Amino acid sequence: MSTPITRDDASNLDRTLRPQTWDEYIGQEKTKENLRILLTAAKERGHAAEHILLYGPPGLGKTTLANLVSKTLGTNMKITSGPAIERVGDLAAILTNLSPGDVLFIDEIHRLSKSIEEVLYPAMESGVLDIIIGKGPSARTVQLELPPFTMVAATTRISLLSSPLRSRFSGGTFRLEFYSDEEIAQILTRSAELLEVSASMEAIHKIATRCRATPRTANYLLKRCRDLAQLEGGGLTDRIIEKTFDLLEIDSLGLGKPDRAVLEVIVQKFNGGPVGLNTIAAATGEEPSTIEDVIEPYLIRHGLLERTPRGRIASPDAYSHIERN
Repeated sequence: MSTPITRDDASNLDRTLRPQTWDEYIGQEKTKENLRILLTAAKERGHAAEHILLYGPPGLGKTTLANLVSKTLGTNMKITSGPAIERVGDLAAILTNLSPGDVLFIDEIHRLSKSIEEVLYPAMESGVLDIIIGKGPSARTVQLELPPFTMVAATTRISLLSSPLRSRFSGGTFRLEFYSDEEIAQILTRSAELLEVSASMEAIHKIATRCRATPRTANYLLKRCRDLAQLEGGGLTDRIIEKTFDLLEIDSLGLGKPDRAVLEVIVQKFNGGPVGLNTIAAATGEEPSTIEDVIEPYLIRHGLLERTPRGRIASPDAYSHIERN
């Protein structure tokens, strides 16, 4: 008799591991405290909270914070993203379907077009939506009043947001920082309990030091170690963890194959640099945005790479790391 199959996809696991309360959300203490004050005060006044902008590298918990904002306010959250809002009509449909007090979460807000941004300005500032009906000389503007709402926006590239849009986030702009090994270890301990994985603190710390200081990556590595441990019939031993990292091609610093490829191109093909972003992208086959948003921040954090006006330069530590790996 076959074993019943249940849904255990990545999105369900991510929801299972996602913190449901402020106390469960580890790290980002200053941002959490500022948000809790803002939200609690707004709720006591019976007002919609002011709009909030979260920025920082991928995987640091921006979506989770948006969920906690909604839970704190006791309202529903509508989720969309910059690339999904292609026309003014798309945005109008979202805004007019909000209920009073709802949270609107827009991920990758830096990918909104300028025409969409301009429609957002009065919606965020004055709670109205200006719609143009008709074309040419007969065109007219109709103004719709929107229910009070709170926008939470997230971006990995805040420099691409226009100054007028940034200024509308009157509730605050908050940068999410990379996590310490100790914070990641706490996150992994909680995740291991939820996944019913037997893991020693030594095993937890091994994963914590190679997860790019990012909770999303930490949980991904924990799940992959769990899979191998399950197939080999045991817990998360040193051998299981090292074998998993070897299979995933993750080295002692937590660098993966794409990270090392960037360093190797700069060191071996361009004598350590300086070399431009687009040249690195062409040589590695990676998108420039992936290199800039995902790969470079971690390399810079470890002192392996430096950005200069003339291009990227590999540090002496980068040479040493390539030789060791």
